[in-house]
Amino acid sequence: MAYQLYRNTTLGNSLQESLDELIQTQQITPQLALQVLLQFDKAINAALASRVRNRVNFRGSLNTYRFCDNVWTFVLNDVEFREVTELVKVDKVKIVACDGKNSGSNAAE
Repeated sequence: MAYQLYRNTTLGNSLQESLDELIQTQQITPQLALQVLLQFDKAINAALASRVRNRVNFRGSLNTYRFCDNVWTFVLNDVEFREVTELVKVDKVKIVACDGKNSGSNAAE
């Protein structure tokens, strides 16, 4: 099974709202909507793993960290994100990192 992290993005929320509307108007079944969400999870994980090549450096003060169920969660304060020519400063950021090798993307599925 692929990570479901990206369901809470703008794209994921829009997809869920559209599926809910289709279910309400009885144009699709809840089971079909679930299959669409599962396919979205697989597709977004695969696309981000294979297509994104940008790198960003960041520096900040570690507030808290946690490792649970193969998921790292970091909360940082006074963070600077630096790309080649851009610098962005934020007061607080939460980073959730999952093991991409165990995301469930299986070529046989």
